[in-house]
Amino acid sequence: MSDSTDMTIPSTLPLRDDLVGEEPYGAPQLDVPVCLNVNENPYPLDDAVADAIARRVRRIAPQLNRYPDRDHETLRRAFCDYLARESHTRLDVSQLWGANGSNEIMLQLFQAFGGPGRSALGADPTYSMYPEYARDTFTLWHTAHRRADFSLDVDRLVAAMRETGPAIVMLTSPNNPTGTMLPMDQLTRVLEACDEIGVQGSTRDVHPIVVVDEAYAEFRNPGTASAVSLVERYPNLAVSRTMSKAFAFAGARVGYIAANPGIIDCLRIVRMPYHLSAITQAAALAAFEHTDEQLARVQQLRDTRAATATWLRSQTYHDEPLAVADSASNFLLFGGHFDDRERIFNELLSRGVLIRVVGPEGWLRVCMGTEQEMKTFRRALGEVLSIVE
Repeated sequence: MSDSTDMTIPSTLPLRDDLVGEEPYGAPQLDVPVCLNVNENPYPLDDAVADAIARRVRRIAPQLNRYPDRDHETLRRAFCDYLARESHTRLDVSQLWGANGSNEIMLQLFQAFGGPGRSALGADPTYSMYPEYARDTFTLWHTAHRRADFSLDVDRLVAAMRETGPAIVMLTSPNNPTGTMLPMDQLTRVLEACDEIGVQGSTRDVHPIVVVDEAYAEFRNPGTASAVSLVERYPNLAVSRTMSKAFAFAGARVGYIAANPGIIDCLRIVRMPYHLSAITQAAALAAFEHTDEQLARVQQLRDTRAATATWLRSQTYHDEPLAVADSASNFLLFGGHFDDRERIFNELLSRGVLIRVVGPEGWLRVCMGTEQEMKTFRRALGEVLSIVE
């Protein structure tokens, strides 16, 4: 792995003016023993899953001279079956759509509903890629601050909606980088407020869509409802999911979205032709054949999250206990009062542990690893805190 951000763009190239000086998005990729910075599932695929992928890919390999199923209907049926099981909501194939990771889903949403003269609204702190989707599609990006505990301030958000008239309201549950859940009653308030709000920059009488990014949904506590359960009731709701996290499928790049058929058809307008390769579709179908194996580590990672949060709260920095944000994801935002978080990050890195400098000042984020990785993290952080006091 490498982490080279050196840019060699000649000044004579006609790069868009608003992109001059920008750097590619991405967390550091460094060759260190313990990587806990990009919220991956730390456990590799079982052999049975890997073998199933190999069989499916071998089966379709002779047809790779032909384009894949452009609308990936077999995979969309698999999404439906999975959500019926995982979120107790049965949707139709016309209400599901897949892409190369939820990142491509988000970009398609901004391509379809954003654009010059339009805006999108989020609740910060939140995922740092959202402003880049907006930038890349010439969409203005606005934010409404969350509460001190990182929960959504619905009144502030709705006020910002009325002020800015966004085409897209972007919410995240569990939120990245804080891990905060979005209660269904709060989401319902936001959805219903959209009925009274117009979209600035539109020449038609239209209203915002609400996108709920549920990339980490499988890590929520059992019994917690998913926004997928509201799709049938609210035609302006779209719920994004990914196989990268809980399914340990980050390298396969498979994301999908649940929404009413009208929203799906809007995405079909902007999607690239044959955007999901036959190999990607085959790999995803094989993974769904082994859903139990793929999700077997989810409860273990929840337990690791709980144990790590308890341990972090027992540690001190400048004689004050570390703060830990309540999380329903596979990561924890911790610290709260680090006055030099870059030093702590670098001290951990020098001990072979890579975490993430992200979120509000004073905080760091660590994702859950294997038992041995978390043991190494605790030992390293304990050493670092003892020397930076």
